[in-house]
Amino acid sequence: MNQALFILWRESAEALLIVGILHAWLRQQPEAAARLRWLWVGVTAGIGLALLLAAALLGLLRQLPDSALDYAQLGMMLLAAGLIVQMVAWMRRQGGQLRQALQAEVDARAGPGIAMLAALAIAREGAETVVFLYGLGLEQTSAAELALTVLLGLGLAAASYWLLQQGGRWLQWRHFFRLSETLLLLLGGALLIGALEKLTMLGWLPTLVDELWDSSWLLDDASRAGNLLASFTGYRAHPALSPLLGLALYWLLVAYYLRPARRAAR
Repeated sequence: MNQALFILWRESAEALLIVGILHAWLRQQPEAAARLRWLWVGVTAGIGLALLLAAALLGLLRQLPDSALDYAQLGMMLLAAGLIVQMVAWMRRQGGQLRQALQAEVDARAGPGIAMLAALAIAREGAETVVFLYGLGLEQTSAAELALTVLLGLGLAAASYWLLQQGGRWLQWRHFFRLSETLLLLLGGALLIGALEKLTMLGWLPTLVDELWDSSWLLDDASRAGNLLASFTGYRAHPALSPLLGLALYWLLVAYYLRPARRAAR
């Protein structure tokens, strides 16, 4: 639940940022009331599209035989890990230009175009959230726990957005994105470790060495603190060699892939 709550918080806050930029800009334009109505039409449509995607994905997966569900879960974990890296790189490249890019898009569009822009932005965040949550195995949780997680995530996102809009007195956008980017990349590594362990269980990937070390005396990944660390970083008290090599390769690729993003951000 901790991983899912973080994903919902981060993705919802990013969606709120986009809607907030569009709202603030449209309020200053001629015929603001009419254009703002189109914005809310787009937001509503985007939420609807995200819900339809979630329902379609879960409905499709329920039709799969039990033997195929492990493969579907494996694919979602790998896809989610890749999407996390791509999303972090995209946000770093956009950086301070996100506001200007959205404002230019709004200026070039009429009412229905504004609705389409908002709908696509919200639907994109929703689509990413659906993939991440399924990769985390949230479809195995009860409906009540899922609803509670969604409500808590949205509430935390709204509170974070309010703090961020207070002129940086308590929290600044650059600190929010830097912290959330770090946690996202760590989570991507944890998802990759889980996927590689599934591959070894399926017999598709050799472990090379079954147990490199035993650090359970220091922190057992079955304990509450160890499980939390394992969920967000891929920590294992008894790691096999091949998943650990995969994690090392992941961080090398992240460093290489984000290098141009850092230059663009400067």
